[in-house]
Amino acid sequence: MAFLADALSRVKPSATIAVSQKARELKAKGRDVIGLGAGEPDFDTPDNIKDAAIEAIKRGETKYTPVSGIPELRKAIAAKFKRENGLDYTPEQTIVGTGGKQILFNAFMATMNAGDEVVIPTPYWVSYPEMVSLCGGTPVFVATTQENKFKLTAEDLDKAITPKTKWFIFNSPSNPSGAAYTHDELKALTDVLMKHPHVWILTDDMYEHLTYGDFKFATPAEVEPGLYERTLTMNGVSKAYAMTGWRIGYAAGPLALIKAMDMIQGQQTSGACSIAQWAAVEALNGTQDFIPENKKIFEGRRDLVVSMLNQAVGIECPSPEGAFYVYPSCKGLIGKTAPSGKVIETDEDFVSELLESEGVAVVHGSAFGLGPNFRISYATSEDLLEEACKRIQRFCAACR
Repeated sequence: MAFLADALSRVKPSATIAVSQKARELKAKGRDVIGLGAGEPDFDTPDNIKDAAIEAIKRGETKYTPVSGIPELRKAIAAKFKRENGLDYTPEQTIVGTGGKQILFNAFMATMNAGDEVVIPTPYWVSYPEMVSLCGGTPVFVATTQENKFKLTAEDLDKAITPKTKWFIFNSPSNPSGAAYTHDELKALTDVLMKHPHVWILTDDMYEHLTYGDFKFATPAEVEPGLYERTLTMNGVSKAYAMTGWRIGYAAGPLALIKAMDMIQGQQTSGACSIAQWAAVEALNGTQDFIPENKKIFEGRRDLVVSMLNQAVGIECPSPEGAFYVYPSCKGLIGKTAPSGKVIETDEDFVSELLESEGVAVVHGSAFGLGPNFRISYATSEDLLEEACKRIQRFCAACR
């Protein structure tokens, strides 16, 4: 009898975590490494949010909380959805988890049976297919193209749906590509979903507040109210509020689904950290003035990275609408020989040689299901980004 569960053979470690760990190990050995792998803002959590957490500690808010979240936070979540997305949810239709990952995992755990299919556009966030597999489902990948700005077409979505499809995962703005769907682009997808009433929609809106220029964010249940009863809308405070380590994600959806997720979480972790929940109340209810300021900084970083990468030999980098990632193609380097003498045969070879040669840590695109590309997180200072891009240019020029 095998000791480890068979399910573990169906999943892989997180590539983004692995790259960050590799960068840390090299730094510990004295290497000059610029890590562009982690999806984490370099901004500090705003003072009003930190102060709210301190005050919560002083008030003694340090006990277990209800599994689905403290009432104050669930009320703030419902108010946020109404205020920003035009979605009417009661606090009872919301749930708070230890980060967005737990929300997604619990939704799959509560609904997935063997043989159920989940439609996932590529490139995808690395954890989506692994969560589906761990919960006994089958990921069904639908490729997008760089020519179409990494956006799924209605025709391709329709072709991917079968009688076994249970969920469609939608992420806009996207990790890893930064692609964001306009209202009209999203409406084309929701029109398809209206034709398939057995398909549920899990929308990951974690990067909602990080869109650039005059782009206007929209979410599926807002665009098509007919999908309200089969949509779980997930979000969190990690990215826009620079609260990655606080570990608070949340979602709203049909009451029966929320209750099922509550039951899973009650046997798993129970409620999220009480202090972090009170901080999240302030994040959602307090001033939002810093968000446009941070967006402007991110937009400038995006423009810098896109410009410099497009000056590198063999690299082609589209300019994304949101998040804080770019997803350039390294197709022009495939088949060339790196300075080490190794032939670059894949995007994984490219990022490995780049790290060894120039000390720049990025994530290979095949980890996100679509290559030959790589992901750069530009959630770091312009000085570091400029230096990293110079190193990438130098590495590419040295390949023969």
